[in-house]
Amino acid sequence: MARIHIIGAGLAGLSAALSLSRTGRQVTLLEATRRAGGRCRSYHDDTLGCVLDNGNHLVMSGNKAAMAFLDEVKARDRMVGPAKAAFPFMDVSTGKRWTVRPNSGPIPWWVLIPRRGVPGANAFSYLPAIKLLLAQEGQTVADVLPAEGPLYRGLWEPLIIAAINAPADEAAAVLMKPVLLETFAKGSASCRPLIARHSLADSFIDPALDTLAARGVDVRFGSRIQSLERTQGRVSGLIAGDERIEIAQGDMVILAVPPWDAAALLPGLTTPPAGDPIVNVHFRLPRPPRGTDATEIIGIVGGFAQWIFVRGDVVSITISAARREAQMDSEDIAGRCWRDVRAALAITDEMPPYRVVKERRATFAQTPEAVIQRPDAATVIGNLFLAGDWTDTGLPATIEGAIRSGNRAAELASRTIGGTGS
Repeated sequence: MARIHIIGAGLAGLSAALSLSRTGRQVTLLEATRRAGGRCRSYHDDTLGCVLDNGNHLVMSGNKAAMAFLDEVKARDRMVGPAKAAFPFMDVSTGKRWTVRPNSGPIPWWVLIPRRGVPGANAFSYLPAIKLLLAQEGQTVADVLPAEGPLYRGLWEPLIIAAINAPADEAAAVLMKPVLLETFAKGSASCRPLIARHSLADSFIDPALDTLAARGVDVRFGSRIQSLERTQGRVSGLIAGDERIEIAQGDMVILAVPPWDAAALLPGLTTPPAGDPIVNVHFRLPRPPRGTDATEIIGIVGGFAQWIFVRGDVVSITISAARREAQMDSEDIAGRCWRDVRAALAITDEMPPYRVVKERRATFAQTPEAVIQRPDAATVIGNLFLAGDWTDTGLPATIEGAIRSGNRAAELASRTIGGTGS
């Protein structure tokens, strides 16, 4: 039976392996490091004495591929969030708070009710968002959405920067279209914000590895592929140090690695450039903050932080499009974030132990120019396919995009195997 060799055990590689093994395909999963997960990894931090995620990731209940992934590995209950869609915000410069609460169903009558939206915004101020659904390639968000007013400042700007990791005058507008259509446009049931109950590894990575192990998938850690051997238009071997992994006739290869690694293995491959850094700050409080649920997400306006994630006694901050912040001293970053945390959570504690994580290559550059450089899953090499949130999924660089890319590569590999009669 033909075997599919998947290079990279991030979410794209794991989703490809799950998709293929589900149908009984023979799969080998090769990971360069000693841990799966890629940018969706978790680790024990000795300074804080707890498990941290490398970065904060939000999943929406309308992310069908992510929800299917969790269902397959029996881990949907490891993602938690409000029973109904709710997005709390605070303007730390004024102390004003509000919560955006979309209603059930696709007709957005919630925009008619001031207490369910952004203070100072009326129903007519939501209408320009329709232009996002009609955006064309080459347009930025700022080209189609007025970058002014209380609604932009209190909802659109935080969502856009978080989703696309770029300011509105650089962010590709076409990437916001599927985000809105698949979540907010479908109503509350599809736009509930969900975060990992314990960690991303606990929710996504460990259950996926357990499922793959139960299916007999060969997972090899510490197997860094340094080059691809090609013969007569196909990959015939994988070179990992002194080891050569034979790719038999009929076997397929899925390359599920970051774009810079893919470009190194495939000279001439066009990939989008790296985007802005993302800075994450993790604080370990002496106790969970009062007045919050076990898990909570708060959008910050008018401050240094952008989003605050509360998970028990660990409070994490995310700053996207952080080209300026990534150049700052970690102590300065933590101090500025802590002022926003104190305001948002209404606490008076002195700054606790912290960890600052700067992801300098957090996503690909999600600009109009970079979007058109995203390659398709199929390549000119007959038995080689690409996966990763940087490939042409039509989505921003998100968990949903990574999982869909793996599913797409798996589908193409299976179809090609079927075409060869293997």
